[in-house]
Amino acid sequence: MDTPPHLNMYEEYRQLAVDIRAAQSQMAEVRAEASSDDDLIAAVVGSSGELVELRLDSRIYRAPDSARLAADITDVVRRAAELARQETFSILSGFLPPDATPETADLRADPMLHELDRQVAGERR
Repeated sequence: MDTPPHLNMYEEYRQLAVDIRAAQSQMAEVRAEASSDDDLIAAVVGSSGELVELRLDSRIYRAPDSARLAADITDVVRRAAELARQETFSILSGFLPPDATPETADLRADPMLHELDRQVAGERR
């Protein structure tokens, strides 16, 4: 006896939910670090680029240029965020269209939208 199509659909959705929860768990662990060229500034960010930790070496106070310091901190945080984005993209790549890139993908919405499109089209993993 064949399983009714709606029951298969529910099982596919349950499996998708399991897969997404596993990806969420992996993303929660993402930590990317970048440092300034002189190693006086280090930033650690999470999967969404949120600043988790900022370390400033006391030697930065030898040349009191707050504008330069702010620019350097911003640059380091951006570099760390890019590393985190690449790692997050790797985690979510199985949920994205084959032509997606770290630069073009919206990692918040594209994975779910792609999976929903696949489900509607009747594709399976």
